[in-house]
Amino acid sequence: MRRFTEFGFGVPWVMGFFHQDWTHDGPTAADVVAKHLAEESDEEVLAVLRDARTLAGQLPSETLEVLWTAGAQYMPGFTETTGAEWTRTVVGLCDARLSARADVRPLTGADTEDGWSQRDAVVSEIERAEFLAAEVREALVDCARGGTPDLAFRVLLRAVENAPGATLSPGRYQRMEAIGAALHYGEFVVDRVRYLVEQP
Repeated sequence: MRRFTEFGFGVPWVMGFFHQDWTHDGPTAADVVAKHLAEESDEEVLAVLRDARTLAGQLPSETLEVLWTAGAQYMPGFTETTGAEWTRTVVGLCDARLSARADVRPLTGADTEDGWSQRDAVVSEIERAEFLAAEVREALVDCARGGTPDLAFRVLLRAVENAPGATLSPGRYQRMEAIGAALHYGEFVVDRVRYLVEQP
């Protein structure tokens, strides 16, 4: 059972748009997301929509702000909007993109995996990530328990990449690979953090 892509997907993929030079892709955060959604497959947009609906429906606004900020290298900030409003904006952008097509097929198979069988393993890896701020770990655990473990794990991978001074022991990386395999991730999802593995 394979997912539709070998790479990162869903909301963590959107978080990746927000790097230091994100404004080259559009004047506002919403414009940037709309631009990328317009260029991608229906499956990618559906994956973002699925994640964003999960976040918007299950987690409080403050938790969403922590998750978006941790997962993005340079999040525009939440001074003029809230985490809940921004997440609903992403839902709306996905809906608008999909409404322009008459033949959109729903996600099936591995692409509907929520990862409940991996919840304890995901929570354990979050709690062991002491290089992340306590509020980030708490938000990720809330996502694993109140959202889905699959989404929490993918946001964790983004947060690990963005955390200053983060390193992974070989054992921890192997555990993360095992979680990724159980969730049917493609080759390059967990592999993104391989460069952080401590060398003997």
